[in-house]
Amino acid sequence: MGFSTIFIRRPIATSLLMAGLLLLGILGYRKLPVSALPEIDAPSLVVTTQYPGANATTMASLVTTPLERQFGQISGLELMTSDSSAGLSTIILQFSMDRDIDIAAQDVQAAIRQATLPSSLPYQPVYNRVNPADAAIVTLKLTSDTRPLRDVNNYADSILAQRLSQVQGVGLVSIAGNVRPAVRIQVNPAQLSNMGLTLEQLRSALTQANVNAPKGSLNGKTQSYSIGTNDQLASAAEYRDTIISYKNGRPVRLSDVAEVVDGVENDQLAAWADGKPAVLLEVRRQPGANIVQTVERIRAILPQLQGVLPADVHLEIFNDRTETIRASVHEVQFTLILTIGLVVAVIFVFLRRLWATIIPSVAVPLSLAGTFAVMAFAGMSLDNLSLMALVVATGFVVDDAIVMIENIVRYIEQGKSGKEAAEIGARQIGFTVLSLTISLVAVFLPLLLMPGVTGRLFHEFAWVLSIAVVLSMLISLTLTPMMCAYLLKPDALPEGEDAHERAAAAGKQNLWTRTVGLYEHSLDWVLGHQRLTLAVAGGALVLTVLLYVLIPKGLLPEQDTGLITGVVQADQ
Repeated sequence: MGFSTIFIRRPIATSLLMAGLLLLGILGYRKLPVSALPEIDAPSLVVTTQYPGANATTMASLVTTPLERQFGQISGLELMTSDSSAGLSTIILQFSMDRDIDIAAQDVQAAIRQATLPSSLPYQPVYNRVNPADAAIVTLKLTSDTRPLRDVNNYADSILAQRLSQVQGVGLVSIAGNVRPAVRIQVNPAQLSNMGLTLEQLRSALTQANVNAPKGSLNGKTQSYSIGTNDQLASAAEYRDTIISYKNGRPVRLSDVAEVVDGVENDQLAAWADGKPAVLLEVRRQPGANIVQTVERIRAILPQLQGVLPADVHLEIFNDRTETIRASVHEVQFTLILTIGLVVAVIFVFLRRLWATIIPSVAVPLSLAGTFAVMAFAGMSLDNLSLMALVVATGFVVDDAIVMIENIVRYIEQGKSGKEAAEIGARQIGFTVLSLTISLVAVFLPLLLMPGVTGRLFHEFAWVLSIAVVLSMLISLTLTPMMCAYLLKPDALPEGEDAHERAAAAGKQNLWTRTVGLYEHSLDWVLGHQRLTLAVAGGALVLTVLLYVLIPKGLLPEQDTGLITGVVQADQ
């Protein structure tokens, strides 16, 4: 008794098994995350250090170089790049694919503590789990028609950025047009010189006047009082009256040597949204985080974030990268549905039987459904490459069923019953179907063995295609012969049919005969002109090689995301 015979003799169990496979596929499809491409990000960290007032050379020698010496000793580090500019050092660390990003982050933190950095460094280096090559997955804009932009920025910096950073999958929230409030002191050099003061003396006096330190306590016999005073200066008006020195017994105030105004930290930064000044929050994902799911989580908390803001401060989505991703995936999904329809139509044209068309067509949705179930279990995503693999597999999954049906129909036409023909035909063709499947899977095996980022990118493509082909083999050895045994009948036309049905059948047969005759005539011509045929084939081969050399090459095709980014860089 062959493998297929078990399923032929148990049609109810076979049907329930396939129904279960279909149900698992539907559940798996609903759980599959959507993304543009498989997650292939290498574990990477970005370390940034701010040192206001330092030029690029100072940043490189005092900050970047000591950090690089420590980072270079971390195991699993494959690539380290750095950039030193005025007041800012950026170091990008990329680790091997098998490196745990959490452990790597701990090693980076330890290396930062061991680095010899300037004691006057106002901010310690910070690291973020983000791929610097990634664009922002979503950009939010914060605007107000009544409040100054520095107040709006305070909400973005102290509330929104922190809440967004806590969302699962978010790696970094950066603020564009960051206008943090600050007091700007514009010193008059002539007046400062007349008072006999220098800039360093002025800086030292302001530092001593602007402190918030414990003042101690007053202790009595029965009570103790804490001295609670705050010497911090918060506005330009408070700075103006600050005494910075004495001359001829009279106090010299800051307003005597400088103009003090309320302003922003960096008046060279600005951002606009829809032609209006705004504060933009650019959200980047962690390496390996699903873009669509992360943006959905951000969208889910937007009403909560708007609720903690004043009524005259408005939070909106300015740019959503997932819109183009969803459109691209939906386009491939439509292509998949269209491909299935075309495959079924071609099967009907050539097999010319209703049930002979339905039986192999059932293998297509079942194979795809089973593939969805395995994809969900394996943690894959519904992306352009996995969907394209399913599009390619659609043409393969019906091959096994067609081969099986053709062999079974041959025995039915010889007069055997459907059940007997199915058992004999399936037993004969089973090894052939297995061989076809193994040969197809072997074609995609090299993709599974490719190293590096390219290999990781196409691993999912090869797995999805191989899974679909293997499932189609199992379906062709189980469900297909079972359906043939109970649904296929001899193709004789009953005597009771009317003339119209006989004429339609004769017309189909005549069309089929003419098609076969055209093919035979073309084959005779080719065999009669063998040298010309070989010359055309050789020319096509040469042209193919030439086009392969000339055609532009790249890892992925360019996509229109509907976004234009312009970058202007000037000398510092």
